[in-house]
Amino acid sequence: MLHFQVQLVNVDRLFSSRECAMWGANEGGIMVITHKISMDSPNFSITLPSISEQHTILRQLRHELLLQYRPILQQGAGPIRVMARMVAELEKRCRQLHITEEVMQDEIVNRTIGDVNLRLITECEGEPGGPGDYRMMAEELGIALPDEDINGYVAPGETYLWLRNQMLECERLLLSEGFDLRIYDILAVGNPILRGWLAEEMQRWGISVTREQVYLGLGAMDSINKVLCGLSQMYREQGLTDVAVLFPEPGFNIPEWQARSYGYRLLNYQTLPEDHFKITASQLEELLENDPHIRIIYLTVTNNPTTFAYSPTELDAINAVVSRYNAAGREIFILADLAYIGTGKPEEDQARMATFTSPDVLRHCIFVSSLSKTHSLTGERFGWVTVGRADIAAAIAAGWSNSMAALPADWQLRYMAYVRLIRARPWLVEKLRALYKLRRQRFIAQLQHIDKEQHLFEHIFVDDDATVYNWSQLRPGEDAFSLFEKTGIAGVPGSGFGYSDEFVRFSIGVIPVPEIPLTIP
Repeated sequence: MLHFQVQLVNVDRLFSSRECAMWGANEGGIMVITHKISMDSPNFSITLPSISEQHTILRQLRHELLLQYRPILQQGAGPIRVMARMVAELEKRCRQLHITEEVMQDEIVNRTIGDVNLRLITECEGEPGGPGDYRMMAEELGIALPDEDINGYVAPGETYLWLRNQMLECERLLLSEGFDLRIYDILAVGNPILRGWLAEEMQRWGISVTREQVYLGLGAMDSINKVLCGLSQMYREQGLTDVAVLFPEPGFNIPEWQARSYGYRLLNYQTLPEDHFKITASQLEELLENDPHIRIIYLTVTNNPTTFAYSPTELDAINAVVSRYNAAGREIFILADLAYIGTGKPEEDQARMATFTSPDVLRHCIFVSSLSKTHSLTGERFGWVTVGRADIAAAIAAGWSNSMAALPADWQLRYMAYVRLIRARPWLVEKLRALYKLRRQRFIAQLQHIDKEQHLFEHIFVDDDATVYNWSQLRPGEDAFSLFEKTGIAGVPGSGFGYSDEFVRFSIGVIPVPEIPLTIP
């Protein structure tokens, strides 16, 4: 995890390329904002091992931790957290042994978490300061502080300050409309102006809704949790005691834990590689026929972890199945996770969303959206829910009012400021999409290069030009642990997504990918 540390240092100190200096209040000193883990003064009495010895020590540590953590995973612990903890512990031990950052970067490549850290972007295609200088994105998205050094690009911090001014303007706007964020929001679904703006964003996809059908959430996970909570209350009021949720696998598994906590029965369905890990209409038809209690289908339109997206034809077929059951009197909802809609080709994403626009389809849909991946704002937790039917929106509102007294005031103001920023800079999405594509292609090339030398992969999948991941199949006898030991690349086992551990998901988000020529079969 990235931490800022600020301290006074002597002006004669030489700055590394990853520090930026700001004049402090004390004469003769400067304030330094650094991205380094620690700024403790080095202990020159310590004799460091040679570089080759450090590599050997690190590999031995890595082997020992693999032996320690493999049983933990086999006992059923969450694979994503297990792998992330293992990597964090290895890095901690390395620093305790004074292993250099350069050696650690060579031997530890953390690709477990799907975050995109704008402060760690190093890629610059073409001229510095040009359209391909991705280091500028921390400035363009308001993350970089004034005079912060982003790998050689010194950000002015103008967007950072602009966002704060917009928060002030948005609060004045809300007060002028009679809405005060500093007191209880009775429904706890968020302020009406922001909900109206987000309804307009859904209308751009062709989804005809009003602000009364849009509720705010603290990211997609919180939004899904609130929907499941609200629906469970609705089903209890209807006297339904056995309600099943269909989860195609592999898939994002947090909603499964959430559904279980509200008393839903889970039906996990293993999709097939030949279907690109997507449930088909015929498979869905059979499942619904065999289990009359399935009332919710969790569908990630562009999938995490597989990176494959449903085509418009596939979505039309699925919606047709659900519509037939609804027309026959069996109410079934599609809980559509749109977290990665916007990371794919714009015209293809538009075509996918067009499959939900007809009234017969929209009435059985509940959409969950987020700015976390489309705009790399994972820490901001900007999410929202769009309900296709106004009466269902009203029925599930208890999922909000029963989980919090009101959504945080300053969070809503920052959310509003970001909506204004995104509208003012529509090119941000395309620039981020280009960065994701660049990294995915580089990472596939890196895996191909590794496989040519070590023969670890059965299949390195080429994505549907979307998401921040790669999904690949390992050869028999290999798993995420053996891959980490042999290559230093830490991914997440397939069991973290309800699938086989012969598959592994990698994130291209947190750290850059070295450039190797790509070979696409």
